[in-house]
Amino acid sequence: MDEHGARGAPPVGGLRVAVRGAGEAAAVRAWLAALFDGHPFGAAVSTAVGAGADGPLLSLGLAPADAARWAPCGDTLDLAQRLEAAGGPAGEPPATPAGPAPDERGALARETVAAWLLGPLPTTFGSLDALRSALRVRLRTVAAAARTALAFHTCAVERPSECWRYDEDHGFVILPGVSLIDALRRATQPAHGGRRYAFSCYRATEYVLLLALAEELAEVDPPVYLALEAAWRERAIASGRFHDVFLVETGSHDAPLPMGYLVPGDRVWFRNPDEASADASGYEGSWVVYLGGGRFANFWTLGQPYDLETKCLEIYHWRDATWRDADGELRVDEARVAEHVARTRADPARCAELLARMRRYRDGRGIYADGGCIDRTREHLVSAWPADSPLAERFGVRRGGAQRVAA
Repeated sequence: MDEHGARGAPPVGGLRVAVRGAGEAAAVRAWLAALFDGHPFGAAVSTAVGAGADGPLLSLGLAPADAARWAPCGDTLDLAQRLEAAGGPAGEPPATPAGPAPDERGALARETVAAWLLGPLPTTFGSLDALRSALRVRLRTVAAAARTALAFHTCAVERPSECWRYDEDHGFVILPGVSLIDALRRATQPAHGGRRYAFSCYRATEYVLLLALAEELAEVDPPVYLALEAAWRERAIASGRFHDVFLVETGSHDAPLPMGYLVPGDRVWFRNPDEASADASGYEGSWVVYLGGGRFANFWTLGQPYDLETKCLEIYHWRDATWRDADGELRVDEARVAEHVARTRADPARCAELLARMRRYRDGRGIYADGGCIDRTREHLVSAWPADSPLAERFGVRRGGAQRVAA
């Protein structure tokens, strides 16, 4: 690791960590060195302490030439493979239903931190503890997404009756005495709930993200976890309000993230660029969670994550599998979609043509022109770390003076 040496200060982007002195800066560097443990990627990281708005900031990143080696054009889809090829251990697959607690020293953790360091925008943390908490949240998100198996439905309403009740005004709320973490696991993971419950992909991502956040809060900020749990006994926080309360969106329509820039644990939107088939309920697009290693969560088939090619071809062929039910509602036949995808894969020229069409930024809202399915932004969870998190204020938790929970 270069300590503001020949490569100079890190470029715009990368990581920023607030430090209160040389000791804290050294602790961040030592943690990063231990994470990469002699790997060539760690040797390419430059660090420098500078002035931030609220005090000293340790900046960490890679020089442009080094960044281009690991993430050409900002694309991190193959980052895990590059890290492994350069001397790292093999990347572990997504967690199984009996998977362990987050491994902060594993291959997925290294990929996540490397993606942050290669980011086009700076990712800032108030401390090393806050950074490690955010890392654990992303690892938990990936684990929860990989364990999730559901039945796709856009309007059915069902959850495990021993944990949830439905209220027309307030949505699905948890029953008295039920743990929010347990209720979320039972609703999304057959290993806990015994069966698959009906979800839309959008609501599925909310439950996956909420579970990861709740697991971290239960460990590092129990008062906020209990407030979150109490809130869910009264009213579900969903859709736009979920986004506003729990998520951070990076990138914008005018300043998009690189098309292939993804960090494990990101929530990602793939838009259906075909106006006709997008009129079928649930087929406006596809919400997924990025698992790392070029894989996206498949909530409908456990253990079979999507790669980018499969997701693009699937969405493209929705237009070739529409039909109308007895009520005149437009539907999509997934079996026919699979047949079309298989035929396209068997025709390399046709496959390349469709992928080129889909691997473009999506058009703006309400526009169906020359855009593809790739969104310009990504979403991730807000900080759970007590000193950095907005959740105590949002859920009315009063702090009794300074509070610090050991990571």
